[in-house]
Amino acid sequence: MNAEPQSEEKKPNNKLLLVLLGLLLIGNGIFAWLWWQERGRANTVVVEKETVQVERDNVKADLMDLQQQYASLQTSDKMLNADLDEKRAKIAELLEQADKHKNDAYIISKLKKETETLRNIMKHYVIEIDSLNTLNKTIVAEKDKVTSDLNSEKDKTSKLSKDKEAMASTISLGSVLKAENPTATGVKFRSGGKKEVETTKASRVERIKVSFVLGENKIAKKGTRDVYIRITTPDGKEICKSPDEGNMVKFNGGKGFYAAKQEVSYSNEDVAVEVFCANPNPFIAGKYLIDIICDDVITGQTSITLK
Repeated sequence: MNAEPQSEEKKPNNKLLLVLLGLLLIGNGIFAWLWWQERGRANTVVVEKETVQVERDNVKADLMDLQQQYASLQTSDKMLNADLDEKRAKIAELLEQADKHKNDAYIISKLKKETETLRNIMKHYVIEIDSLNTLNKTIVAEKDKVTSDLNSEKDKTSKLSKDKEAMASTISLGSVLKAENPTATGVKFRSGGKKEVETTKASRVERIKVSFVLGENKIAKKGTRDVYIRITTPDGKEICKSPDEGNMVKFNGGKGFYAAKQEVSYSNEDVAVEVFCANPNPFIAGKYLIDIICDDVITGQTSITLK
């Protein structure tokens, strides 16, 4: 009679145990799932952190390489140098930020973009500097050519001077008029051109006045003479209104440009002559060589030095 109630009491206990066991299994499952999720997130964070650090290292390496390339850019252009100094300072600032924010993915990404921008800008600087260097080489070459041409003209002038001396010795002195006591002065004008003021400053000279006496020669032919003034500048050029055939004069077997021409009435007696020579270009400092030409012969010479 007592055995049946005990069997019935055990059944509810067994069910309770099964329920508790089921709940335990479910709890363990949930715990295991949560642990797995958390572990996955932790692994993701670690991977992302490592990725950011690798990216930071790459950006820093690029910045250091860019820093060296900017340091190698050299130019004499002041404005361009100022821009380069600004970019070099910017690179140094970005390197500091890369060290300071080594775990910040956003900052590192921003630094990467700025590095690429600076690299593209540098390419334009390289092209601009190459162009400036090419231009400077061209200017130097042209300057050398001008210097060579100037030296060549000086050599020609020297040769012409020697030739004219040789030619003068072969010309009959009996029929040649002489320009005696030749002088040259620099002058400027005041009072509307009525007053003449002598000056030796090149910047103030308006004209060079050549004065001389066409000497007495009883056997020379009387009549009107064209007297020419030829002036060689300190840089070896000849002063003339324009470099064409109409402004050339023959002398001692050669030709040259004349600065001024004046008609003189000659009657075998001394006649004072003044000729004013203008210059289409500003007068420069230095020594000016002056030839007085009459009847295709250099009849007198003088010079003037302007300061």
